Amino acid sequence: MTELLRKPFGSHGKVHEITPASAGWRYVGFSLYRLRAGEMASEATGDREVMLVMVEGKADLHGGDQHWGVLGERMSVFERLPPHCLYLPNGTTWEATAETDCVIAVCSAPGKGGHEARRIGPEGITLTERGKGSNTRYINNIAMENEDFCDSLLVTEVFTPAGNWSSYPSHRHDEDDFPRITYLEETYYHRLNPSNGFGLQRVYTDDGSLDEPMAVSDGDVVLVPRGHHPCAAPHGFDMYYLNVMAGPLRKWRFVPAPEVEWILERDA
Repeated sequence: MTELLRKPFGSHGKVHEITPASAGWRYVGFSLYRLRAGEMASEATGDREVMLVMVEGKADLHGGDQHWGVLGERMSVFERLPPHCLYLPNGTTWEATAETDCVIAVCSAPGKGGHEARRIGPEGITLTERGKGSNTRYINNIAMENEDFCDSLLVTEVFTPAGNWSSYPSHRHDEDDFPRITYLEETYYHRLNPSNGFGLQRVYTDDGSLDEPMAVSDGDVVLVPRGHHPCAAPHGFDMYYLNVMAGPLRKWRFVPAPEVEWILERDA
């Protein structure tokens, strides 16, 4: 199995832990907890800023020396409700106590101490349609570059209807050459509905030095260290993914794959 496809290492507790060291890169970290009602999870942020995303369920959250109360609303990501999130700067701690069975994503990147802890969403996060035809998908932007409450993190959710493509036309963000393109590492946390299905993701470079087509299952994480990275949701299975990006500059600028550039020009 490719090193870019990470399967959960359990069904309960911490089921993913991707660090810059384990991914072989410098910036993005991603962990995931699946908790039963009454269970707790806690971590120190260390030298990293963190975005906690309540993927599913509800939890009582403490972080940054504050009590934020119970966050979370949707019981399934496929309700397409805006998420409840908590941003925490480096040098802090957090603790979550599950009010219901819940799934909590821990998105991280290098922190500079430039921002205060704060609650993000659901207010201010609006589901937005992107693309045309079978390339239509729906976006919940949690912390993209127009939101200035993060030092390094870029975080977003994407819902792709069954039969549609996403992260398409194929594009890459693997060079530090702003404003033409920015270097951003990226993780994809995938969910599928029904959960026994599969989705597809391909990570590839123009020169073919990297070309990994992958079948993703519900709960898998895909690493994108470089190259293009389109996804497809087969007929009968809706796809959700949570993206985490970070790099030396908190800007999202990409270059399309040569073979699909005409699609971007046509649909602009």
